[in-house]
Amino acid sequence: MNKPLPAPVEVSLPEVNQALVELCAAVLPVWGRQLVTSRSQSEVAVSQMLGAFAEIGPHLDMATRQSRQVTAALAQGEGGITQLAQACENELAPVLGQLDAQAAQAVQKVIAMIHQAVDALEQIAKPFVHETELVSAQVERMYIGFQYQDRISQMMSLLHEDMQRLQAALAQPGTQPGALGQQQWLARLESEYAMAEQRHSHSAQAAPGDAPAGGDDDSIFF
Repeated sequence: MNKPLPAPVEVSLPEVNQALVELCAAVLPVWGRQLVTSRSQSEVAVSQMLGAFAEIGPHLDMATRQSRQVTAALAQGEGGITQLAQACENELAPVLGQLDAQAAQAVQKVIAMIHQAVDALEQIAKPFVHETELVSAQVERMYIGFQYQDRISQMMSLLHEDMQRLQAALAQPGTQPGALGQQQWLARLESEYAMAEQRHSHSAQAAPGDAPAGGDDDSIFF
């Protein structure tokens, strides 16, 4: 035999509102502390990485300059090793006719060895220049990534401040309903945004992960 269901407990609206206020007062500080911890750890990690890359930067610039100097030294133009090898061959060419066959053959072998050595040096230098430029490009991308992380930190900071403001409003006795108006509150929050994606995601119609129109593709964010 089914037992009759207990009668629903009637709770007055003021009691529900008070319970919500107490819940928010308990939960919002926890959210705030989690945001502060996450932002703090993120900033420390990014700061350490930026310090490391700041030390790498000068060495990478020096490697790039040296690789270009090596390439210039091996160039076909005046003053390059390739030109020097050709000049040696030109100087020895008149002498070859005055040498016996065995000596002339030996000189020609030496000249060929010089050209082979120069070609080998050129082949060594070219990949070095290319790889150095690739590393420089990747380091630049990492710097941009760190700047994006700084943007995230600023977003979290503003969110934490707004949560604190809401907590203070809930805890303050005698708060007027007008002070908690949704439109006014959201308008004030939006006025403090510094980045386009904040204003974009502020709207409920913006899907998660959507980028604002004409998104930021370079390192100039503000």
